[in-house]
Formats: sequence, structure tokens, C-alpha cells
Amino acid sequence: MSEPGTPPAAARDTVSFGYEEVDAAEKTRRVGDVFSSVARKYDVMNDAMSGGMHRLWKDRFVRRVKPRAGERILDMAGGTGDIAFRMEARGASVTVSDINQDMLDVGLDRAVKRGIDTLVWSRQNAEELSFPDNSFDAYTIAFGIRNVTHIDRALAEAYRVLRRGGRFFCLEFSTTEWPGFKEVYDTYSHKLVPRIGQAIAGDADSYRYLIESIRRFPTMPEFERMIRAAGFTQTKVEPIMGGLVAIHSGWKV
Repeated sequence: MSEPGTPPAAARDTVSFGYEEVDAAEKTRRVGDVFSSVARKYDVMNDAMSGGMHRLWKDRFVRRVKPRAGERILDMAGGTGDIAFRMEARGASVTVSDINQDMLDVGLDRAVKRGIDTLVWSRQNAEELSFPDNSFDAYTIAFGIRNVTHIDRALAEAYRVLRRGGRFFCLEFSTTEWPGFKEVYDTYSHKLVPRIGQAIAGDADSYRYLIESIRRFPTMPEFERMIRAAGFTQTKVEPIMGGLVAIHSGWKV
């Protein structure tokens, strides 16, 4: 029997946290704890888990975005600055946003060490951005949208803050369709990645969640439908390594 005033499970707003179903507020809190825990080792772990390939994926992603001098770009979930640094080098005016202050602090430290002082850093919830309508020429999010509590709300906000003619780009893990490789990757990610996380970051559980969150993320066609449902047109999916990673894009017209 539930406590008085507690809504029945069917009526509660539940979402996935890895392989668990939890209240939406609980997911937001727990995801925050994950990224606070891994922030200082986040980039080292990315190198370890991908063999450095995440750098190539991000380079390819930014080439697709085609940032130009004078453009205003919002890089959401951009905490440590990896995408923003690449776009800033091409002359774009980039606002780096993340819900997690620890991740932003890491990015700020990295920017200072690189002598980059042109980026704007802003703590933001992707589902409730504080920016006015029609503020940006492009919206980017790399390896972040699967951790958003309500993906549809984040997509709606991306559409809202983009100007007419603005473009949306998302880099995210998906499900590889290469025969044989999927099984090898599943074994590696579920069995070895948490051990690597424990060895490097002292945190196996956070990396176990990050792998589980990939498995729970919509397939490439499903996510493309969500992007269209938010209002974007000319949507496109570009699989990398058979869909292990994918670049999703769309336009606000």
C-alpha cells in the first residue's frame, strides 16, 4: 500500500535510468551525481573507452555543423568544451551550456589553459533554457541528449531557441548494425568499461549507467522521428561504424 498522497506508479512520471525505471526528478538528480563524480576524469575516460576515436567522431561532427565566423551557436551538454573549442577555432561565437556545474568548471579550466576567453559559459537545463526565442544559428549536443530526463522537451527547446534557417546537430551513441561487431561491443561495454571506470576514475557504477543509457536510447529511426516531431525538417542520420555512433541533423524553416 502506498503512502497517503503518493500517486500510483502508473500515474507517476517515470523514466529510464540505465536499466531502472525511476521518477523523473530522481533521474535528474542521479545523472547529476554521475557527472559530478566523473567530471575530472571524463576526457581521460573517453580516450580509454574509445581508443581515442571520440576525437575523430567530434572532428567529423564539427565538419558537418560547418561553424562560421560571426554565427551564434549553443553547445548544449558541452561541459568540458571539446566541441566548443573546435567551433570557436572556426570563428563562431559559442555559448557552452551544461546542467552540471562540475563539468562546466572542468571546461573553464581547460579554456584558461588554452588561452581561450571568447566562450560564454552558462549553466542550463536542456529542458528549460533561459535564452529567448530565435537566439542561435545552430544548436549542437554531443553525447548528452541520452542523459536528458525528457528528450522531447529538450528537442522542443532546441527548436524554440533556433532562428529560422537554424540547424540542429546531435552526436550520440546508437546501435551498431555491423554483423558480429554488435556482440563484441556489447561484451566489451558491459564487462570491461565499468572496470576501466573503476581503474581510472574510481567509479564503476557511473560508467555502468552510461553504458546502460546507450542501450536504452531510441534507435536511429526512432530518434529521427522524435526530431521531426519537434518541428525540424530535412532531418538526416549519418551512421558511424555501422551506427555505433550517429550524427543526427535537422533544420528549422
